[in-house]
Amino acid sequence: MTQPNYLTPEGEAKLNAELQELKGTKREELSKRLRSAIQMGDLSENADYHKAKEDQGFLEGRIQEIEAILRNVVIIEKKQSKGVVFIGSRVTIQEDNFDPETYHIVGATEADPRHGKISHESPIGRALMDKKVGDVAEAETPGGTVKFKIIKIE
Repeated sequence: MTQPNYLTPEGEAKLNAELQELKGTKREELSKRLRSAIQMGDLSENADYHKAKEDQGFLEGRIQEIEAILRNVVIIEKKQSKGVVFIGSRVTIQEDNFDPETYHIVGATEADPRHGKISHESPIGRALMDKKVGDVAEAETPGGTVKFKIIKIE
C-alpha cells in the first residue's frame, strides 16, 4: 500500500492546473519541436532532436509523478483543531531571542520552507504535531537541537 499524499485544497488545484498545462500546451509545443527536428533529416547528429527527446522524457515523467500523487491524495480540510497542531495548521513559534515565525504544516508533496510551508514529516513538523499553545517543542535538525515555544495555532 502506498503512502497518502497530504495536500491542501490549494495544493491540489495547483497540481491539477500543472497537469492540464503539461498534457495540453506543453505536450503540443514539444510535439511541434520533435516534428521540426525530424524534418531536418539525419537524427543521429541532430542536437535539436536529442534535446526534444530528452525534454519529452522529463515532461512525461512529471506527468506520471503528478498523476501518482493525485491518485493517493488526502485533502487537508480546515477543521477546528481544539488547540492542537495537526496537518493543515498554521503555527507561530518562537525560539529564545528570535522573532516569532509562522509555519503552515502541510504534506511532504506541498512543502516549501522558503514560503513558510513545512512538512509534517520534517524535524520541526514532527516536533510540532499534537502540541498545544504554550508547549515547548524540541527538534533535532541538521544544525543541531532547536527548542521553541508554540505561541499561536490557527
